[in-house]
Amino acid sequence: MARRKYYSERIDQNPGFSEMDLSILKEIVLNTFTSFSRYGYFQEALGYYCVDGGDVEGSVGPDVEAYLFKKLRKRDIWPIQEKINNYSEYDLFDIIELLYDLVSKPLKGYYHSYSNCGWHYDTFDREEGKLEFRNEINEVLEDYKEGYELSENGEILSKVTPGFEQLLKEGIFPFDPDNIDNKVVNAILKFRRHHSSIEEKRESVRALSDVLEFLRPKLKDILMTNDEKDLFNIANNFGIRHHNPRQKSDYDEPIWLNWIFYIYLATIDLSVRLLNRSEEYRKIK
Repeated sequence: MARRKYYSERIDQNPGFSEMDLSILKEIVLNTFTSFSRYGYFQEALGYYCVDGGDVEGSVGPDVEAYLFKKLRKRDIWPIQEKINNYSEYDLFDIIELLYDLVSKPLKGYYHSYSNCGWHYDTFDREEGKLEFRNEINEVLEDYKEGYELSENGEILSKVTPGFEQLLKEGIFPFDPDNIDNKVVNAILKFRRHHSSIEEKRESVRALSDVLEFLRPKLKDILMTNDEKDLFNIANNFGIRHHNPRQKSDYDEPIWLNWIFYIYLATIDLSVRLLNRSEEYRKIK
């Protein structure tokens, strides 16, 4: 669910909206972790403290710091409350992804009243917990720098270009798992990963171009000749599929790659839908 934008932000008169830097992001992530912890969302994984039983371990085991090192290969990042000020952006994004793996919504337990010890839970819903955590984190990630989001798979990805949200949410129309579907999914992940390089983005666009090349013979009866030429001239003349001195290079590559990536993605989706409709029509005939 998209974050509601209030009046000053809607009319572009909220200075704080443009000041989302790493330190502010850390504050909000810490606040989110603290809030979810207070309501028992990390008891299943991280355990809890009981005035009678002492430290009750969760699924990660008695040494949380050792567990985090095993998963992230990083030291000095736990406990979060003490270490977060020293986090790099990479550290913070690692922690967000890891917390997403560990969160679970508490469902049943009992209240330990002695010394106001608190709730101790024994039944959890991981999927619901992950959904709630993801929704909370994405409200702030979308406003950090160029915009990010935590995916359902638990990866922080760059924000989708406006207008293409539905296409990526629904996915490319399923058609050929080995030659099309899986290649497109991998290209999307590589393109949208946090801090993906220009070369990685170019490789993603090249992969989509290769998918279109595979579809090319099948599209002969669907696309007009000039449409077909234009699609492949883009890839060939701008240094995507081949490399030669005649290719154009005087353009803003990050902006251009983003544009052509979504153009190719939408074209593949349109192509397989048209091909599927054509096949269904032939079956009816």
